Amino acid sequence: MFPHERSLVARLENKPFALIGINSDKDKDKLKESNEKEQITWRSFWDETTGGPIAKKWNIRGWPTLYVVDAKGVIRHKYVGSPGGETIDKVIDALVKEAEDKK
Repeated sequence: MFPHERSLVARLENKPFALIGINSDKDKDKLKESNEKEQITWRSFWDETTGGPIAKKWNIRGWPTLYVVDAKGVIRHKYVGSPGGETIDKVIDALVKEAEDKK
């Protein structure tokens, strides 16, 4: 999953796109090491556990869960489990184009 996320961040640099991660690893220090090793350059928040406050607020029931939010902050898609790179790319590309067209 991380290679695809890295490619999205690189490909959509300077576009109206942001990737935000939420992680529930128990050990924050190991998580930091893992993020460095995996070259996680996007903002990533730590939720302590799978039942942490972020997971509760967003009603997370499975890992990974992906929310695709448009430029207005509206949740347009939710995926529990990995939707696959081609699927998510099409969805994101359409929303980026929509955001650019409205400038």
